[in-house]
Amino acid sequence: MKQQIYIQGMTCDNCRKGVTEKMSSIPEITEVEVSLETGKSVFETKKEVALSKIEGVLGGKYTATKDKTTALFQEESESKLKALFPLFLIFGYLIAATIFLTHLTDADVNQAMLYFMGLFFITFSFFKFLDYQGFPLSFARYDPLAKKSLFYAKIYPLIETVLGVAFLLSWQIPVALGLTLILLSITTYGVMQTILSKTAIQCACLGTALKLPMTEATLIENGIMIVMSCIMILDFIF
Repeated sequence: MKQQIYIQGMTCDNCRKGVTEKMSSIPEITEVEVSLETGKSVFETKKEVALSKIEGVLGGKYTATKDKTTALFQEESESKLKALFPLFLIFGYLIAATIFLTHLTDADVNQAMLYFMGLFFITFSFFKFLDYQGFPLSFARYDPLAKKSLFYAKIYPLIETVLGVAFLLSWQIPVALGLTLILLSITTYGVMQTILSKTAIQCACLGTALKLPMTEATLIENGIMIVMSCIMILDFIF
């Protein structure tokens, strides 16, 4: 009988040969044909071979699925996680730095949020300045205000720097919070439009030096800052 599966993780012809040899070592399989381009593997068997048995023979380097859509989804998910790793790493450091400053100054929750927001803006503006020439055009691809004014896109990293310093020094906090809420809401609207339209573009949140894809992670990142801004503004009002 003939079986068909999709194998993910092959990157060269040697991988394909290795997968073919491993699958051929299974007693029930008599003939194997593996495609490097599509990951499709078609093989003749004396009796049906369980997918778990094939995965056991292939080892941890490769993933076997019965459905091509599942394989593509897994590959896309792993690719996204790999591309977004720098963003997750930066957020880890921001959280650790916030905890350290909060402990060092015996700060309350509101002050801890100000520390986080300040560190966030300083860090993200730093990465934008790494490739300052390339940032404006990349940012203007999805930010509604930057689309209308390239000058705004050019000064955006500087605005972030000023906001970061303001939060860290607790200077003009109500103004800084209002500006943060407005600017990030505009950017978030642009990000949502991009994601809904399924347009594949680079996210400029960390500038263009780091090649980050535009994903839901950008929404979460902006959402955290917007929620913190709202909480702090409400605290000032009431």
